[in-house]
Amino acid sequence: MAANQVDAIVIGGGHNGLVAAAYLAKYGARVVVLEARHKTGGATDTMSPWPDAAEFQVTTLSYVMSLMPPEIVRDLELIRHGYKIFPQVLGYLPLPDGRSIVNDGGARQFASVSQFSKKDAEALPRYHAWIGRIADIMHPLLMETPPKLGSSRPGDVIDQIRFILRRRKGMDVRTVADITKLFSMSAGDLLREWFESSELIGSIAMPGVLGAWGGPETPGTAYVLMHLSIGSAGEGATTSSWGYPQGGMGAVADACRRAAESFGAEVRVNAPVERVLIREGSAVGVALAGGEEVHAPVVVTSCHPKITFERQIDADQLPDDFVRDIKNWKSRSGMVKINLALDRLPEFTANPGFDPDVQGGAIWIADDTEYLEAAFHDARMGRASNRPLADIAIPTVFDKTLAPEGKHVMSLCTQWVPAAWADEDHGPELEAYAERLFDRVEAVAPGFKSSILRRQILGPREMQEEWNLIGGSVYHGELTANQLFHMRPAPGYADYRSPIRGLYQASSATHAGGGVTGMPGHHVVQAIRKDKALKRR
Repeated sequence: MAANQVDAIVIGGGHNGLVAAAYLAKYGARVVVLEARHKTGGATDTMSPWPDAAEFQVTTLSYVMSLMPPEIVRDLELIRHGYKIFPQVLGYLPLPDGRSIVNDGGARQFASVSQFSKKDAEALPRYHAWIGRIADIMHPLLMETPPKLGSSRPGDVIDQIRFILRRRKGMDVRTVADITKLFSMSAGDLLREWFESSELIGSIAMPGVLGAWGGPETPGTAYVLMHLSIGSAGEGATTSSWGYPQGGMGAVADACRRAAESFGAEVRVNAPVERVLIREGSAVGVALAGGEEVHAPVVVTSCHPKITFERQIDADQLPDDFVRDIKNWKSRSGMVKINLALDRLPEFTANPGFDPDVQGGAIWIADDTEYLEAAFHDARMGRASNRPLADIAIPTVFDKTLAPEGKHVMSLCTQWVPAAWADEDHGPELEAYAERLFDRVEAVAPGFKSSILRRQILGPREMQEEWNLIGGSVYHGELTANQLFHMRPAPGYADYRSPIRGLYQASSATHAGGGVTGMPGHHVVQAIRKDKALKRR
């Protein structure tokens, strides 16, 4: 076999590309991963952004682990390669008036919610049971490849029938109606069917808008809320379990890379792919910047679809409707990721002292539903949110490898700035936005601002330019009803294939899960094997 001839090429060394490479190599293929950046991992990254404080390591973009199936962890022996998760067990909403909501599922939760509405406190367990039941029904979808809905080809018709039959378990008229609500309603409208307190509704709606271009009153955000109720961060995990990887999110990608290399895959960094080589409608390899070519009968792209199909392939080699679908693919976010080095943990007025279920849980900055909606309204009107919201994580409560003894790192997933900021430099405004958020944290945790030793502020432009996250979207596309399941990323091509024979897709845009799941990498290899496309050495 020629030096530049392999069985399969994987474009992009993010965690999905590495999972795909690991499976391909495990099944006997000679695989090369080509990563444009100086390191693998993509948005699943741990780094020290401060040369003068290198002892602090932050989870740069993605910041908590969930949704990776135990099957992938077992198949790739990720635990042997360093994969270890500390559970994140709680959602905590501190308010400036000294009250708080503590979502621990027990007596403390009932008491804290009762401050706002005893009726809501009594309804909350029923709501969790309801959405948990639907999440359990929907969870198997994450491990399935969508059928080609509407196709009349015999094989596709069989796939559609099998899919419908498998989905009948647990379904009745009421469940179908509930699922329809989740796909079509806003999080706010759905939650008001259950609760009366705007504070509680805001705390529950918060996960439904994270990473989304839409506030709690935007139709479709109820689905995201349900989707984020599904979780399997580790063996024995329950619905909606999230966790911190030891060593930060980059340790997950490192485990995937070690797994791929242990099976024989070659991983190259500083190897940007300039174009996909196509001959007579089939992918035959890639050309790198600088002219080097690598040839293979199977090419897997884990890049954002706009990069693959708008930059690396000429439009005249693709069907017109597919080109139009990719052009119209929405990848807005408005998210700003802030990473901090702290000289001490924040202490909250509402819950003084240290509590691992408070400082070590998901900490939400948002007063109520109106707060969330106003923050999105600002961005939609073209200005950074006056009162930003934030999902805060302090992984060093559990993971002592990321900071010196007694010190901490904090990850703040914040929203929103205008979507157009992905293509524009708004450095001073971004700093002002961050300062407003710090003031808001200070209001519930006095002394917080004085504890900040270093800061890293990454807006949509930084995410797009440095990590190739188009629009700053960590999901590679919006999780809206028109961009889910059989529509992701284009009708007829949600099965991890593409209009080009031998070219397969494995980016986060191919899977409704978003997040750090590894499922696109797993599923794409299933499609390749089904096509018998592997040419083994």
